[in-house]
Amino acid sequence: MSEYAILIYEDPTYYAALSPEGWAAVVEAHNTFTARVVEHGGRITGGSALAPVTTATTIRADSVTGGPFVESREVLLGYYIVDALDHGHAIELAKLCPATGGGVELRPLHDPSAAQL
Repeated sequence: MSEYAILIYEDPTYYAALSPEGWAAVVEAHNTFTARVVEHGGRITGGSALAPVTTATTIRADSVTGGPFVESREVLLGYYIVDALDHGHAIELAKLCPATGGGVELRPLHDPSAAQL
């Protein structure tokens, strides 16, 4: 099995005015996703939601600034780390990930024992 990061990029304004029922639906969608990963032969080994992008600090060389470096409508709001059989299987799992306010990016984790990046 290989490890992949499923990076969830969404528009944070989607969540800004979400009702309690809307939040419950989001939580349920992620609970369903985690169950479906296992049903599809994968395994979640980590993941988390991230604090709002307004809490970000960007560091470039000696320069430290508040907020995100890139201005974008969609920002990284959370991630999962999954074990998948291969890249095709990882794509199948990533397609299951809820991202109503945007989309997901799939990236293999770097294996330091393998060749260079």
